[in-house]
Amino acid sequence: MRTGAAVSQILVENGRSAGVVLENGEEIRAKTVVSGANPYHTFVDLIDPCELDPSFLRAVRQIKFRGAVSKMHLALDGLPQFTAMPDGEWHRLNGRIQISPSLEYLEKAYDAAKYGQFSERPYLNIRIPTLTDPTLAPQGKHIMSIHIQYTPFHLRQSTWQQQKETLAQTVLDTLTEYIPDLKKHILHYHLLTPTDLAQTYGLAEGSLYHGELMLDQLLFMRPVPGYAQYRTPIDNLYLCGAGTHPGGGITGEPGRLAAQAILQDLKQ
Repeated sequence: MRTGAAVSQILVENGRSAGVVLENGEEIRAKTVVSGANPYHTFVDLIDPCELDPSFLRAVRQIKFRGAVSKMHLALDGLPQFTAMPDGEWHRLNGRIQISPSLEYLEKAYDAAKYGQFSERPYLNIRIPTLTDPTLAPQGKHIMSIHIQYTPFHLRQSTWQQQKETLAQTVLDTLTEYIPDLKKHILHYHLLTPTDLAQTYGLAEGSLYHGELMLDQLLFMRPVPGYAQYRTPIDNLYLCGAGTHPGGGITGEPGRLAAQAILQDLKQ
């Protein structure tokens, strides 16, 4: 296993995968290549288009990504006090905390994204992982992880570089309505916009799920019709990421099912 070894090309010889080329020019030969990257990056960025049927490439290019999520992490010098939580009952914070008071609130949060804006009243999904694993932070300190919706990848009248700080303050102001003493506990914060997610993690359009989880991109149509069994048009090249069935989320299922397909092919 290597880290910091970005792949720039998947080698294809006589219609079969033969290994990869790293960004530093090093070739690593292999009989089987398994990609956990999103389908667009795998087939459009890493493979010579001459190796793929034009109709297949067209289908890949038409996958809808449209990421609408941002992520914020807060480093806290202690646990803040939630207005709705009785004093001392910290165990109530071990699970998922959601800021979405009503269906109307949720609908309005989504409406903004439809028009190329981020929500001024965002839907927030929060966890405090240090309550489960205190070793993630120094003693007495905590981390708050916040899933922010909805923040479209394409802003209509601005850029994420211009709006990043505004989004950060919008999230903190929204949280303060429910956690009045939050800001005084913040030591540092880190915000990842959809653009950051795309540039840092290679997520097409900032899509955490490697493609929208919509009816026309599920089951036998994920990632594209005809290639929903983790195999690809190139022999010995497989997909195992969130762009395959059953989709994103930390389930491990795409990897497990891809491994079963690979083992089945190796037995033949």
